[in-house]
Parts: sequence; C-alpha cells; structure tokens
Amino acid sequence: MEIGPLLIIWHSRTGTSEALAKAAKDGAGEAAIILAAGEVEPADILKAGGYLFVCPENLASMSGCMKEMFDRCYYPVLGKIEGRAFATIIAAGSDGEGAQRQIDRIAKGWRLKRVFDHFIVNTDAQTAEAILASKVVPEDHLRTARSLGEAFAEGIGQGIF
Repeated sequence: MEIGPLLIIWHSRTGTSEALAKAAKDGAGEAAIILAAGEVEPADILKAGGYLFVCPENLASMSGCMKEMFDRCYYPVLGKIEGRAFATIIAAGSDGEGAQRQIDRIAKGWRLKRVFDHFIVNTDAQTAEAILASKVVPEDHLRTARSLGEAFAEGIGQGIF
C-alpha cells in the first residue's frame, strides 16, 4: 500500500495559525498537502499518511471551523485511519491547553498516534483589540514549524510513522 503525504489542516482568523501551517508546509515541501479546514473532505483524510492540525484556541476551545471539519469528517473515516501519525500546533492568547485536549480526544477516538510533542504558540493577546488584531509570528516559531513539517514528512516518507 502506498503511503500518502502529510496533510496539514489549518484554520486561522488573525494569521498566526495560517503562518505556522504555511511554514510547516515549506519545511515538508512536496511531501505535504495543505488545506484550510473548511476545504477538507473525508477522502483527503483517507489519502494522507499523517496529519498536522494547526488552529487557534478560541474561548478555551479549538476554533469552530476546525471543530466543524472534525464533525464533518469523523464518522466517514472512523476505523479506516487507525495508527496514523498526528501532531498539533495551537495558536493561543495565553494557554492553548483546552484546544489541545479537544484535538487529543478526537485523535484518540480515531486511534491516531502522536509523533511530536504539541507546539503551542502563545501570542500574549489579552484585550479584545489585541486578540482580534492580525498577528506577525516571530521567526523562531516559524522555524520550529518548518522543522516540524520537515521532520514529520520525512518520517512518513521513511516509514518511521
């Protein structure tokens, strides 16, 4: 059976998650496909060899668009992707753990295996204005996302994951 590519699924409102997802894609190169959460179909998930979920935490939860993607795709792929690799990048104003826990619970239901520690980017946005403002992601966070994408895609390609 042919091993599929890394699928990077992202949602962003203020640019942080989008920039991190694109950096991961840059690191993975042609060994990854990047799709906005609203575009993902169950067939995309079935074709992938692993998953990088990148989204913001909104009100201590994953973003609604990412949740909707899971709602739409969960049952059509249940029992068909067990054992595949996943990782996460969460953009948060302060914590990120709520969104992280939600994705981990869904991944457990799908019986995915985490292959990298979660990466939470804290923007320190605490006021309504700061939370809603477009963000510029520091280069060290983008570098970490690129490295994660590169290592993840290589691990899939080598059959490590």
